[in-house]
Amino acid sequence: MAEFTLPANSKVAPGKTFPAPAGAKRVRRFKIYRWDPEAGGNPRLDTYEVDRDACGPMVLDALIKIKNETDTTLTFRRSCREGICGSCAMNIDGTNTLACLKAIDDIPGEVRIYPLPHMPVIKDLVPDLTHIYAQYRSIKPWLQRESPQPPDREQAQSVAEREKLDGLWECILCFCCSTACPSYWWNADRYLGPAILLQAYRWIADSRDENTGERLDQLEDPFRLYRCHTIMNCTRTCPKGLNPAKAIAEIKKLIVMRR
Repeated sequence: MAEFTLPANSKVAPGKTFPAPAGAKRVRRFKIYRWDPEAGGNPRLDTYEVDRDACGPMVLDALIKIKNETDTTLTFRRSCREGICGSCAMNIDGTNTLACLKAIDDIPGEVRIYPLPHMPVIKDLVPDLTHIYAQYRSIKPWLQRESPQPPDREQAQSVAEREKLDGLWECILCFCCSTACPSYWWNADRYLGPAILLQAYRWIADSRDENTGERLDQLEDPFRLYRCHTIMNCTRTCPKGLNPAKAIAEIKKLIVMRR
Protein backbone atom coordinates (compact mmCIF):
# COMPACT_ATOMS: atom_id res chain seq x y z
CA MET A 1 0.00 0.00 0.00
CA ALA A 2 1.31 3.45 -0.90
CA GLU A 3 2.21 5.57 2.09
CA PHE A 4 1.45 8.99 0.64
CA THR A 5 -1.02 10.52 -1.74
CA LEU A 6 0.17 11.24 -5.23
CA PRO A 7 1.12 14.78 -6.23
CA ALA A 8 -1.68 17.32 -6.49
CA ASN A 9 -1.28 17.39 -10.26
CA SER A 10 -1.35 13.60 -10.62
CA LYS A 11 -4.74 13.49 -12.36
CA VAL A 12 -3.31 14.02 -15.79
CA ALA A 13 -4.45 12.99 -19.23
CA PRO A 14 -3.44 9.64 -20.72
CA GLY A 15 -0.64 9.95 -23.23
CA LYS A 16 1.16 7.73 -25.68
CA THR A 17 1.73 4.00 -25.27
CA PHE A 18 5.04 2.45 -26.25
CA PRO A 19 4.65 -1.35 -26.55
CA ALA A 20 7.29 -3.87 -25.60
CA PRO A 21 9.36 -5.49 -28.35
CA ALA A 22 7.78 -8.42 -30.12
CA GLY A 23 8.41 -11.69 -28.33
CA ALA A 24 8.90 -10.16 -24.88
CA LYS A 25 7.62 -12.66 -22.31
CA ARG A 26 7.98 -10.79 -19.01
CA VAL A 27 6.55 -7.31 -19.55
CA ARG A 28 6.05 -4.54 -16.97
CA ARG A 29 4.12 -1.36 -17.67
CA PHE A 30 5.49 1.98 -16.52
CA LYS A 31 3.19 5.00 -16.43
CA ILE A 32 5.39 8.09 -16.32
CA TYR A 33 4.47 11.73 -15.80
CA ARG A 34 5.36 13.84 -18.82
CA TRP A 35 5.22 17.62 -19.12
CA ASP A 36 7.34 20.07 -21.09
CA PRO A 37 6.47 23.69 -20.19
CA GLU A 38 8.33 24.98 -23.24
CA ALA A 39 6.16 22.88 -25.53
CA GLY A 40 2.94 23.95 -23.82
CA GLY A 41 -0.08 21.76 -23.33
CA ASN A 42 -1.17 19.79 -20.29
CA PRO A 43 0.70 17.09 -18.36
CA ARG A 44 0.10 13.50 -19.44
CA LEU A 45 0.95 9.95 -18.43
CA ASP A 46 2.84 8.03 -21.08
CA THR A 47 2.86 4.24 -20.86
CA TYR A 48 6.02 2.26 -21.55
CA GLU A 49 6.12 -1.53 -21.71
CA VAL A 50 9.52 -2.89 -20.68
CA ASP A 51 10.90 -6.37 -21.23
CA ARG A 52 12.06 -7.37 -17.74
CA ASP A 53 14.31 -10.07 -19.16
CA ALA A 54 16.37 -7.32 -20.82
CA CYS A 55 16.30 -4.82 -17.95
CA GLY A 56 18.08 -4.39 -14.63
CA PRO A 57 16.28 -4.85 -11.30
CA MET A 58 15.75 -1.22 -10.26
CA VAL A 59 13.30 1.44 -11.42
CA LEU A 60 16.25 3.57 -12.52
CA ASP A 61 17.40 0.73 -14.77
CA ALA A 62 14.01 0.81 -16.47
CA LEU A 63 14.08 4.59 -16.86
CA ILE A 64 17.53 4.47 -18.44
CA LYS A 65 16.43 1.66 -20.74
CA ILE A 66 13.34 3.61 -21.79
CA LYS A 67 15.37 6.74 -22.50
CA ASN A 68 18.11 4.87 -24.37
CA GLU A 69 15.94 2.52 -26.42
CA THR A 70 12.36 3.82 -26.58
CA ASP A 71 11.92 7.56 -25.99
CA THR A 72 14.93 9.85 -25.87
CA THR A 73 12.77 12.82 -24.86
CA LEU A 74 12.08 11.37 -21.39
CA THR A 75 13.84 13.62 -18.85
CA PHE A 76 15.01 12.74 -15.34
CA ARG A 77 18.02 13.26 -13.09
CA ARG A 78 20.43 10.50 -12.11
CA SER A 79 24.08 10.08 -11.28
CA CYS A 80 25.64 7.58 -8.87
CA ARG A 81 23.11 4.70 -9.11
CA GLU A 82 24.10 3.72 -5.55
CA GLY A 83 21.82 5.77 -3.29
CA ILE A 84 24.55 8.31 -2.53
CA CYS A 85 23.89 11.39 -4.67
CA GLY A 86 20.11 11.75 -4.26
CA SER A 87 19.68 12.86 -7.87
CA CYS A 88 17.04 10.31 -8.86
CA ALA A 89 14.54 11.17 -6.12
CA MET A 90 10.98 10.89 -7.40
CA ASN A 91 7.51 9.66 -6.44
CA ILE A 92 7.26 5.95 -7.26
CA ASP A 93 4.11 3.95 -6.53
CA GLY A 94 2.88 6.79 -4.30
CA THR A 95 6.03 7.07 -2.16
CA ASN A 96 8.96 9.45 -2.42
CA THR A 97 12.14 7.42 -2.84
CA LEU A 98 15.26 6.96 -4.97
CA ALA A 99 14.76 5.24 -8.31
CA CYS A 100 18.16 3.56 -7.99
CA LEU A 101 17.16 1.87 -4.71
CA LYS A 102 13.59 0.93 -5.61
CA ALA A 103 13.30 -2.61 -6.95
CA ILE A 104 10.79 -3.12 -9.75
CA ASP A 105 9.69 -6.46 -8.31
CA ASP A 106 8.70 -4.76 -5.03
CA ILE A 107 5.96 -2.85 -6.87
CA PRO A 108 2.70 -4.64 -7.64
CA GLY A 109 0.99 -3.97 -10.95
CA GLU A 110 1.80 -0.94 -13.07
CA VAL A 111 4.72 1.22 -11.96
CA ARG A 112 3.55 4.83 -11.66
CA ILE A 113 6.26 7.47 -11.58
CA TYR A 114 5.83 11.18 -10.86
CA PRO A 115 8.21 13.99 -9.92
CA LEU A 116 8.59 14.89 -6.24
CA PRO A 117 5.25 16.29 -5.00
CA HIS A 118 4.42 19.97 -4.70
CA MET A 119 7.59 21.20 -6.38
CA PRO A 120 7.77 23.28 -9.57
CA VAL A 121 8.54 21.01 -12.50
CA ILE A 122 11.24 21.92 -14.99
CA LYS A 123 10.42 19.00 -17.28
CA ASP A 124 8.97 15.52 -16.79
CA LEU A 125 10.53 14.04 -13.61
CA VAL A 126 12.89 16.96 -12.94
CA PRO A 127 11.77 19.28 -10.09
CA ASP A 128 13.06 22.82 -9.67
CA LEU A 129 15.18 22.78 -6.48
CA THR A 130 16.23 26.43 -6.60
CA HIS A 131 14.17 27.48 -3.59
CA ILE A 132 15.04 24.55 -1.34
CA TYR A 133 18.77 24.96 -2.06
CA ALA A 134 18.45 28.64 -1.13
CA GLN A 135 16.95 27.48 2.17
CA TYR A 136 19.92 25.13 2.59
CA ARG A 137 22.35 28.01 2.09
CA SER A 138 20.45 30.04 4.67
CA ILE A 139 21.46 27.70 7.52
CA LYS A 140 25.18 28.16 6.71
CA PRO A 141 26.03 24.45 6.37
CA TRP A 142 29.68 24.65 7.32
CA LEU A 143 31.72 24.84 10.51
CA GLN A 144 31.67 28.28 12.09
CA ARG A 145 34.45 28.95 14.59
CA GLU A 146 36.06 31.88 16.36
CA SER A 147 39.00 29.84 17.63
CA PRO A 148 41.95 29.60 15.23
CA GLN A 149 42.59 26.38 13.39
CA PRO A 150 45.31 24.30 15.11
CA PRO A 151 48.44 24.66 12.96
CA ASP A 152 49.59 21.08 13.33
CA ARG A 153 46.45 18.94 13.50
CA GLU A 154 42.79 18.63 12.61
CA GLN A 155 39.95 19.84 14.82
CA ALA A 156 39.66 16.71 16.91
CA GLN A 157 36.51 15.09 18.28
CA SER A 158 36.11 12.39 20.85
CA VAL A 159 34.41 9.14 19.86
CA ALA A 160 31.31 10.19 21.83
CA GLU A 161 31.20 13.60 20.13
CA ARG A 162 31.51 12.01 16.71
CA GLU A 163 28.71 9.55 17.45
CA LYS A 164 26.30 12.45 17.91
CA LEU A 165 26.53 13.07 14.17
CA ASP A 166 25.41 9.56 13.24
CA GLY A 167 22.01 9.70 11.59
CA LEU A 168 22.71 13.26 10.43
CA TRP A 169 25.76 13.30 8.19
CA GLU A 170 24.28 10.53 6.01
CA CYS A 171 21.63 12.88 4.57
CA ILE A 172 22.13 13.13 0.80
CA LEU A 173 19.75 16.08 0.22
CA CYS A 174 17.39 14.09 -1.99
CA PHE A 175 14.48 16.03 -0.42
CA CYS A 176 12.19 13.00 -0.32
CA CYS A 177 11.32 13.97 3.24
CA SER A 178 10.52 17.65 2.68
CA THR A 179 8.34 16.88 -0.34
CA ALA A 180 6.40 14.28 1.69
CA CYS A 181 5.60 16.85 4.40
CA PRO A 182 2.18 18.58 4.18
CA SER A 183 3.47 21.48 6.29
CA TYR A 184 6.19 22.05 3.73
CA TRP A 185 3.70 21.78 0.87
CA TRP A 186 1.66 24.67 2.26
CA ASN A 187 4.37 26.75 3.92
CA ALA A 188 7.50 26.22 1.82
CA ASP A 189 7.97 29.97 1.50
CA ARG A 190 8.73 30.22 5.25
CA TYR A 191 9.02 26.71 6.74
CA LEU A 192 12.46 25.19 6.21
CA GLY A 193 11.17 21.62 6.10
CA PRO A 194 12.60 18.32 7.38
CA ALA A 195 15.66 18.05 5.13
CA ILE A 196 17.00 21.52 5.90
CA LEU A 197 16.23 21.27 9.62
CA LEU A 198 18.02 17.92 9.85
CA GLN A 199 21.00 19.55 8.16
CA ALA A 200 20.76 22.49 10.57
CA TYR A 201 20.87 20.13 13.54
CA ARG A 202 23.87 18.35 12.04
CA TRP A 203 25.91 21.55 12.53
CA ILE A 204 24.33 22.39 15.89
CA ALA A 205 25.28 18.91 17.16
CA ASP A 206 28.86 19.17 15.90
CA SER A 207 31.23 19.74 18.82
CA ARG A 208 33.66 21.61 16.55
CA ASP A 209 31.15 24.33 15.71
CA GLU A 210 31.16 27.43 17.93
CA ASN A 211 28.08 29.26 16.66
CA THR A 212 25.28 27.25 18.26
CA GLY A 213 23.59 30.27 19.80
CA GLU A 214 23.26 32.15 16.54
CA ARG A 215 22.11 29.03 14.72
CA LEU A 216 19.32 28.52 17.27
CA ASP A 217 18.39 32.21 17.12
CA GLN A 218 17.92 31.96 13.37
CA LEU A 219 15.69 28.89 13.71
CA GLU A 220 13.51 30.15 16.57
CA ASP A 221 10.63 31.37 14.46
CA PRO A 222 6.94 30.42 14.24
CA PHE A 223 7.43 29.27 10.66
CA ARG A 224 11.08 28.35 10.04
CA LEU A 225 10.97 25.64 12.73
CA TYR A 226 7.59 25.36 14.38
CA ARG A 227 5.48 24.39 11.36
CA CYS A 228 6.55 20.81 12.10
CA HIS A 229 3.58 18.91 13.56
CA THR A 230 5.39 15.56 13.93
CA ILE A 231 3.24 13.53 11.55
CA MET A 232 6.38 11.50 10.68
CA ASN A 233 5.96 11.37 6.90
CA CYS A 234 9.55 12.56 6.65
CA THR A 235 10.94 9.67 8.67
CA ARG A 236 8.80 7.04 6.95
CA THR A 237 9.90 8.04 3.46
CA CYS A 238 13.63 8.68 3.98
CA PRO A 239 15.46 6.26 1.65
CA LYS A 240 18.51 6.37 3.93
CA GLY A 241 16.55 5.38 7.03
CA LEU A 242 17.19 8.69 8.82
CA ASN A 243 14.89 10.42 11.29
CA PRO A 244 14.40 14.11 10.44
CA ALA A 245 11.52 14.38 12.93
CA LYS A 246 13.88 13.47 15.77
CA ALA A 247 16.40 16.10 14.64
CA ILE A 248 13.66 18.74 14.62
CA ALA A 249 12.59 17.68 18.12
CA GLU A 250 16.19 18.01 19.32
CA ILE A 251 16.37 21.57 18.00
CA LYS A 252 13.15 22.45 19.81
CA LYS A 253 14.50 20.89 23.00
CA LEU A 254 17.71 22.93 22.82
CA ILE A 255 15.74 26.14 22.34
CA VAL A 256 13.59 25.38 25.41
CA MET A 257 16.59 24.39 27.56
CA ARG A 258 18.45 27.64 26.97
CA ARG A 259 15.54 29.86 28.06
